[in-house]
Amino acid sequence: MPLNWLFSEPLFFIAWIFAIVVTLTIHEFAHGWVAHLFGDDTAKAAGRLTLNPLVHIDVVGFLLLLIAGFGWAKPVPVNPFNFRRRRLGEGLVALAGPAANLVGMIIAFALFKLLSPMLGPGNLLVNFLFMLILINVVLMLFNLIPIPPLDGSHILFSILPDRFASFREKLARNGPWILIIVIIMDSVFNLGIFSTAFSWVFNFLARFL
Repeated sequence: MPLNWLFSEPLFFIAWIFAIVVTLTIHEFAHGWVAHLFGDDTAKAAGRLTLNPLVHIDVVGFLLLLIAGFGWAKPVPVNPFNFRRRRLGEGLVALAGPAANLVGMIIAFALFKLLSPMLGPGNLLVNFLFMLILINVVLMLFNLIPIPPLDGSHILFSILPDRFASFREKLARNGPWILIIVIIMDSVFNLGIFSTAFSWVFNFLARFL
């Protein structure tokens, strides 16, 4: 449990908190920024088109991240009816968050490879960069799952033909419950649904770290 790091590895815990804040912030900002590019200023009007983490952090979601390692940020408000090209806009706005995490992971990876030999494994900055890599990967992969309300569902809906409108409506209505049930079952029964996929990616990255 991440909260245990506070007592066993306090520097690691601090690095983890800052990495979460940075990762969630760039994810949500990217959604609002791409929506702005497509003509929707809903996020801007709500004060969400900013890299200030205070406006993106959800208190309950953040506390759950500290306690259980699973949580959320405040979703950036978007009105797809304002998009100049609605279907394309919906897909790219949804993709913007995971794409921002991919870019963040690449930058953190490059800095980690550059600085870790000089600063050493116990350095706070090195730990921060390491956690940035991991959290960006987890957030990117998790949000690409095509179950509402995750970004992957909006990407899927943007490319589905109109004849799948009924399927879209049913999945949009039931998706959040499906996601909650999957997460609970994965945690309670230790099914490894998410951990298996994440472990494979982490093991792949470990070859280069």
